[in-house]
Parts: sequence; structure tokens; C-alpha cells
Amino acid sequence: MSFSFTRRRTAAVVTTALLVPLAACGTGDGTTDSGAKATEPATSAPRADLTVLAAASLTDVFKTAGAAYEKAHPGTRVTFSFAGSQELAAQVKQGAPADALVTADTRTMDGLKADTGAPTVIARNRLVIATGEGNPKKVGELKDLGDPQLKVVLAAPEVPAGRYSKKILDAQKITVKPVSQEPNVRAVLSKVELGEADAGLVYKTDAEKSVDKVDAVAIPDDQNAIAEYPAATLKASKNSEAATAFVAWLSTPEAQKILQDAGFQQP
Repeated sequence: MSFSFTRRRTAAVVTTALLVPLAACGTGDGTTDSGAKATEPATSAPRADLTVLAAASLTDVFKTAGAAYEKAHPGTRVTFSFAGSQELAAQVKQGAPADALVTADTRTMDGLKADTGAPTVIARNRLVIATGEGNPKKVGELKDLGDPQLKVVLAAPEVPAGRYSKKILDAQKITVKPVSQEPNVRAVLSKVELGEADAGLVYKTDAEKSVDKVDAVAIPDDQNAIAEYPAATLKASKNSEAATAFVAWLSTPEAQKILQDAGFQQP
């Protein structure tokens, strides 16, 4: 009798030991036995379909960054809408459905404080003179843009690239009468690529993406302007946690390497 009792007691202990870790694993609805909600690892970002409004000069690099983010965060999809920063600001004020915003200047972002979270500068850029391939007009420096025989195209004054351009031209007392003023910096680059303009002021990163179509003439640091790219979540986002995670990721080493490989400078 005592031997049989011992076997039954041992079996009960083993069964209890097996059940304890199973209970700790939680139930099928994502809660533990005590009723507490099971949590995902702190490093995981909430899954969501994110819409990010981004400055036109980020078009190429953000496509690469978005693919990298989606790969690292399965279940999340990032869709970008690219335009001039002033256009993006107008979309935000009109209530366009989006989750995050990245502009090419702090001035535009500062004007949206009521609509965004606290911004973080994720990258910097600078201007160069874009000319036709081979630089047929022999543009060598900033003052050459004042030549009335030269067809120069600039970004419109309300566009960040246009404001930066005006700032550096005014500082050097150079008067330029552009043949056109474009709604974003990519449109300026396109005019030069197509031969519709002899030269234009664009971001260094834009010229580097078009090395087979344009030449880039460097502008000395003491004559140049630094463009800053702030990123922020939008208060109207329906995916605030996922948007916050994406904006934070833009400052990580992985994202910063993508930006710097594309020619952007560290913030």
C-alpha cells in the first residue's frame, strides 16, 4: 500500500511541475493566468500602415529607408508622399490623413507646432550649383549665376530650397533673374537635366543622384547654407505608437547610415 501511495504522490508532483510553465506562458487570448496582459518585447514596434509626408529631396533615400524599416518590422508598411515642404504643410493643415512629417527646414516644421509632436532633426544637407553634363557654360562659382546670359532656375521663395538659395545669393550680393521658379527642388533639377536651364541651385544629395545627367559645382562653406531636416509625428495620426517608433528609428545607426550613404550629413 505504501509503495502505491508513493507512486501516486510522485506523479502528482511531476504533473504540477509541468503545468506551472504552461500557465506562465499565458492563454490563447494574450493574457497570463493572473489576468495580466502579455506584452511584446520592448524593442518591437506596433504593426500599422503608416503614411509619411516627406520633403521631395528625400525621395530616393526614404524609399531605401522605408524598405529597410519594413524588413526589420514585419507587418508594418510605410507609404511616403513626397512634395515641397510648403505643400506638405498645407496638407497637414487641411487634415490630410498621415502619421508623420519630415520637412527640409525647421521653419516649416515650427509653423506646425499645433499639429505635430516634438520634432527631431534627422539629417542635414547643403546646396550645390547643378549644371548640364560637362558644364558647357563653364559655371565655376556662385557669382557666375548673376550672368544675364545664363539661364538659371531656382526653387520658389516659399520652398525651403528657394529660401536657402535666396539667403546665400543675397549674402554675396548676387542678383539672379531666374527663368522659372519651381515648386520643389526636384523640379529645379529636372529643368537642368532636360537642358531647359543652364544652371540651378539644388541640394548636394539631389545632384549626386543624377551624376550621369548633371555636373555639380561646389559652393564654399562660408558662402553656403545648411539645410536641416526635422521629423515629427502628427497629432491626428491614428497610429501614434507606430508613428513614434518610426520617427525614433530615423535617428538610429541603421537609418543614419542609409542617410549618410546617400550624401546627407549627420544631424
